Amino acid sequence: MQILHIPAFNDNYIWLIKEPDSSACVVVDPGDAEVVKQRLNDMDCRLSAILITHHHADHIGGVTALLSSYPQAKVYGPKHGSYPFPHQGVAEGEQITPEGLSHQFELIDVPGHTLDHVAYLSGQQLFIGDTLFAAGCGRLFEGSAEQMHHSLSKLKALEPSTQIYSAHEYTQANVQFALAVEPENQALLAYQKQVSKLRQSGLPTLPSSLEQQLAVNPFLRCDKASVKAAVEIHSSQPLNNEIAVFAGLRSWKDSF
Repeated sequence: MQILHIPAFNDNYIWLIKEPDSSACVVVDPGDAEVVKQRLNDMDCRLSAILITHHHADHIGGVTALLSSYPQAKVYGPKHGSYPFPHQGVAEGEQITPEGLSHQFELIDVPGHTLDHVAYLSGQQLFIGDTLFAAGCGRLFEGSAEQMHHSLSKLKALEPSTQIYSAHEYTQANVQFALAVEPENQALLAYQKQVSKLRQSGLPTLPSSLEQQLAVNPFLRCDKASVKAAVEIHSSQPLNNEIAVFAGLRSWKDSF
């Protein structure tokens, strides 16, 4: 598969997926229809399917307009969510092969950021929306810390080489917070330099491998003594389990 990023709004990425020698394209979380239509026109491609991870406007705002221009496109979205357009509901345990692709996608329920959030995994390509970011994770708008920690635990169990396609370019800010948590993490310090170089060149920091995120992302490292100690110091209280560490970490990030 070829996977391209389409910048949208201030920091969103809409992911475009296609196969070589095919004019069919699939997009993930098209919050903005115009940038998608422009890219499709530039590539002389047609939209064959849309994958939705959750219901926030910056992820679904362009769907209706895209369906007006490409009425044959099929939309897939969380089974447990409510959406203002026709779609096939999907949930964990199901597999789909989006129109225009020959690759199969496995669904993973990842509630936390929202209750209906799903991820799409094809081989080692993970389209994760706002659940997991490079060096960070999504805010808890609807779900609990326990739900998000459980969702991230599912992702930690994937192959280390899994490529993570998040929906926002938040990496530099996330790295600054991660360094406040683990200032002596050598992998994180090296990652900071890599991220800075990419952004100075106008390049995306995504995708990132799960292996790399396990080394630098504090939200995936709540089992590490260094993260636990930092959160305990910040919250001025003992934390008895990983969920408590995660909750304290997320609260710290919210006000960072």
